[in-house]
Amino acid sequence: MRWSQLYVPTLRDDPADAEAASHRLLVRAGFVRQLSAGHYALLPLAVRVRERVSRIVREEMNRIGAQEWAMPTMHPAEIWERSGRLEVMGDEMFHLKDRKGADLVLGMTHEEIFTTFAAQGLASYKQLPQMWYQLHTKFRDEPRPKSGLLRVREFTMKDSYSFDLDEAGLDRSFELHRAAYERIFARLGIPAIGVEASSGSMGGSASVEFMTETAAGEDLVVHCQSCDYAANVEKATSTLATVVDEPAGTDAPEPFDTPDVRTIEDLARDYDLPGERQVKTLVYLLDGELTLVLLRGDHSLVEQKLTDATGAVEARPAQAEEIRAALGASPGSLGAVGVTELPVVADEALRGRSNMATGANRDGVHVRGVDVARDITVGRWADLREVTAGEPCPNCGKPLSVMNSVEVGHIFKLGYKYSEALDLTVLGPDGKSVMPIMGCYGIGIERGIAAIVEAHHDDKGILWPVSVAPFEVAVVPIGKDDEIKKTAGELYEALREAGVDTVLDDRDERPGVKFSDIELVGIPYRITIGRRGLANGVVEFASRAGGEAEELPLAEAAQRVAALVAEARAAL
Repeated sequence: MRWSQLYVPTLRDDPADAEAASHRLLVRAGFVRQLSAGHYALLPLAVRVRERVSRIVREEMNRIGAQEWAMPTMHPAEIWERSGRLEVMGDEMFHLKDRKGADLVLGMTHEEIFTTFAAQGLASYKQLPQMWYQLHTKFRDEPRPKSGLLRVREFTMKDSYSFDLDEAGLDRSFELHRAAYERIFARLGIPAIGVEASSGSMGGSASVEFMTETAAGEDLVVHCQSCDYAANVEKATSTLATVVDEPAGTDAPEPFDTPDVRTIEDLARDYDLPGERQVKTLVYLLDGELTLVLLRGDHSLVEQKLTDATGAVEARPAQAEEIRAALGASPGSLGAVGVTELPVVADEALRGRSNMATGANRDGVHVRGVDVARDITVGRWADLREVTAGEPCPNCGKPLSVMNSVEVGHIFKLGYKYSEALDLTVLGPDGKSVMPIMGCYGIGIERGIAAIVEAHHDDKGILWPVSVAPFEVAVVPIGKDDEIKKTAGELYEALREAGVDTVLDDRDERPGVKFSDIELVGIPYRITIGRRGLANGVVEFASRAGGEAEELPLAEAAQRVAALVAEARAAL
C-alpha cells in the first residue's frame, strides 16, 4: 500500500470532546469518526486493525474446537419473552416492528438464538459437547455512550456458547475458554487479568471478567498484589476487623433530638457517633416493592450486590415522596427499628452489632442503643457493601488495592437457564431426555482495539503491538531524487515478498510531517532512505517503541527487518 493512496485523515489537535487516551488518538490518527452518539465509523486503518484482532480471536477459538456461525442480528421479540429477558433488558434493547406489526428486537447478545437452533438440531448426547461462536454486530441502547469505542451503541462481539451433558463438561468448556482468552489477550498485547464477577442479567452460577487497568475505565477491580485474589467491586469481599461494641445499657433504643442532622457525617461530628457505630438506612424499590437496605454508616452500597442477593429484576432508589408516605420521615432521619410492614435487607457487617445509632423515622430525631438482632427485623442478610482500598484481602490478609478498569472479556457458566426456558433437551445415555448445560463467552472487538491503545501509547501517538498494527513497517523516502524513489520502491517490494505488511510513504511532504504521522498512527518500524545514506549504501531503521535509530546495510535491510518483525510476532 502507498500512503498517497490511503485515506488517513490525521488531525493536529485532540478532539475537544475526547477524554480517554484511546478516543483522542484513534480520532487524531484517522482511525475512527463519529456519526452520532455511540455510533462510529471505522476508517481503513481501523478496519485493518479489526481484521487482525478478529483473526487472532478466530485462531484461538478454532484451536479449542469451536465452530463459527453467522447469526441474524434482528430477532423475534417472542424468543426473548420466553427467556424472560425482554423485560430484564428494558430500555437498553432496541425494539422495532416490521410492516406486518410483528415485534422485533436488535440482538444485544445471542443466548436465546443459539439455544433455539440447538433445540432444533441437537437430539442426542452423542452430539455433545458443542462449542459455537460468531463475530457479529451487537446493539445496545447505551444511555451514556462515551470514551470513543469503550462505550458505544453498536459494536462487534465475539460471542460463543457451549452445550455439555453435565457440569463436569461445562467446567471443561469454561476452562478451555478461560485459557483461550488468556492467549488472546497476550497476543493482542492487552494486560488483562481474570476477576470474579457478577453474572447480572446473564444468569448462571459463576462468571469471570477479564479486566485491564486504565484511567478511562468505569469499573472498579479489587486486587491483591500479594496473592491471586481479584474481583470486580460488584463481587469483591474483604476481611473486616471485628468491632467490639459496648453494651447498650438500655432495654430499648433511646430517642434523641438531632435537628440539624442530614447525613452520616453530621451525626458523627455533632454527636460523637462515628460511622462504624451507625446503621445507614436506604430505601429501594425492588421489583416495585419498597424495601429497607441497611449498611454500616461508613460503608457504601453496591447495587449489583443488592440485586444479586434479592433476585430483583428492577431496582431503583425510592423517591422522597415515596419514602415519606411509607415511613413518615425524610432521608437523614430514617431507620428500621420497629419496622415490620416492609422487607429489610441488611449487610453482613451489621450482624451481631449493638449500641448502634440510626434514624427514628421522625424528622430531626435519631435513636441510640440499638441492638440489631433485638430491635430490627432483618428478613435477609447479604454482602452488600463496597470494598475499599487498604482493607484486608479475604485470602491472605494483605491490603487490597482498587483500580479503574475496563472489561475486555467475560465468561459465564449459564447453567440450565436457557435450556429450560427454550425447551432444549437431548436423549441421554439411558434413552431419557436430559437438558444440556450451557456456558457463554464474550469479547468486544472494538473495545479490545481501544484497550490496546489505552495500554500502548505515548505523547507522540499510538504504539501498536506488531500483532495488530495496521502496517508493520513504513518505508520513507526523503528527497525527490529518482534513485531514492527507485530504491524505496525496491525495498518496499522486497519486504512485501518477505511477508512483511508494509506501507510506502510516497507523499510529497516534508520529512517532519511524514515522521509525525507515522508516529501518531503507530506503525512499529520505520525505514528511512535519504541521499546521504544511499551514497553510503545504508538506510536508517527505527523502532516506534523507542531506542536509538540505527543504520543497516541497504543490501541486508529487507532480510534483517523481516527477521525482526518475525521475532516480534513470535514474542506475542
